[in-house]
Amino acid sequence: MNIDIKDQDGILILSVKGNLMGGQETLQIHEKVKKLVEQGNKKFVIDLSKVKWMNSSGLGTMMGCLTSIKNGSGELKICGVTEKVKSLFMITKLITLFDSYDSVEEAVNAFK
Repeated sequence: MNIDIKDQDGILILSVKGNLMGGQETLQIHEKVKKLVEQGNKKFVIDLSKVKWMNSSGLGTMMGCLTSIKNGSGELKICGVTEKVKSLFMITKLITLFDSYDSVEEAVNAFK
């Protein structure tokens, strides 16, 4: 699991690479988001274009990130969700909780 973070005009873009299948590396994403929220960051984009698969633990991590960001009065947008991962979001109806975009650029522009 690899997480790259880029700041683009006050919007933090977290690019996640690997599978979100639970375990320590999946928890790292939520821990990283919580720290960034504590530092006062409010606008987040999580790029899932390099995530081939996630299970219920990965979905739980995404929900945890969303909750932490909202509790910190912030906003989260996700982007680049692959068809396999999107089907999991749709089956669980969690897609309705996330603002989802095709690309990082679209997600960033949605904040403006």
